[in-house]
Order: sequence, then C-alpha cells, then structure tokens
Amino acid sequence: MLKLIRQSIVMLVLMTLVTGAVYPLVVTGIAQLAFAHTANGSVMEKDGKPLGSELIGQSFTDPKYFWPRPSATSPFLDNPSSSGASNLGPTNPALIDAIRQRIEALHAADPGNTAPVPVDLVTASASGVDPDISPAAARYQIARVARVRGMSVDDVTRLVDRATAGRQFGILGEPRVNVLKLNLMLDRKW
Repeated sequence: MLKLIRQSIVMLVLMTLVTGAVYPLVVTGIAQLAFAHTANGSVMEKDGKPLGSELIGQSFTDPKYFWPRPSATSPFLDNPSSSGASNLGPTNPALIDAIRQRIEALHAADPGNTAPVPVDLVTASASGVDPDISPAAARYQIARVARVRGMSVDDVTRLVDRATAGRQFGILGEPRVNVLKLNLMLDRKW
C-alpha cells in the first residue's frame, strides 16, 4: 500500500512539473521565437505609445476615420472581457431598430452617399470586437474620409487597397481590411 501511495505522489509531482512548468515554458519559448508579435498581443503603436491590438476592434466615430463594425459588447464598446454576440435574432425589433439607427448615423456622416450600406457596417460580429471590415465597407467610407481630410478619393482608395489583406493561404476566409491599421496609415500620410 505504501508503495502505491509513493508511486502516486511521484506521478503527481512529475505530471505537475511536465504540464504545469515544462510544457508552458516550451510553448511560450516557441511562440516567442516564431510568432513574437502575435504572442505578445499584436500591439500597434504610434509615436512609441501603444494604441491597441490589431486583433481587437477599436471604436472610431470621428468622420475623418474609417469606422469599424459595431460592437455588441456591453457595458463598454469593444470590450474584449465581455466578448460575445448580442443574441438578437433577425426578426427581433431591438436588432432592427439598432440597424436603422446605424444606417441613419452613416447617412448623417455622409449625406451624399447613396450606395447600399454594406451589412458589416450595421451588424456586429459574433465576438463583438471584430477588428476587420470588408473591402466593400471600406470603399463605402472612402468619399467621406477623403472629404473630411481634404484628400483626393484616389489617394484614400490607394490606402484602402494597400490595407486590404487577401484570403489566408489564398483560400481561407474573405479579403478584409484592418480598421486600426488603415486609420494609422491615414494618420501617417495626412
């Protein structure tokens, strides 16, 4: 019996060391060597100061910036600690009202824009903190951003094209534009 207890204790200590110390250290070391930027939170900086992570949506409401997808987190926008969808179904009056308000806000910021509003500018993602918008959502906002900043539409279009990332490995996902990266490019340029 004593032999069995001793074996159990040795196995407990050994497995605690392997799974609680060795494995995390090895995985952290590999991540730091191979993917340091991502492993450290993909933090974007401006003038040496951290602005946020390129993996978590940021709230932009100034017309001189591209706007992200709406956030479904509460009580604060783009709050990753309460990440999750609103769970409002497509026929829920609260969702329909929220979408109408978002469309009105987009039209108020750019009254001359008569193009159809891309769906990702008026609906939140499942996480509620999506950092990306579709190229169509970015193109929808080009005229407003160019007008407010006093830039040419062609210059802003070129920035959007440069900020557009293709499908991962050429086949996975959809093309996307990281809003924080694009807005930082705008600030650097103008």
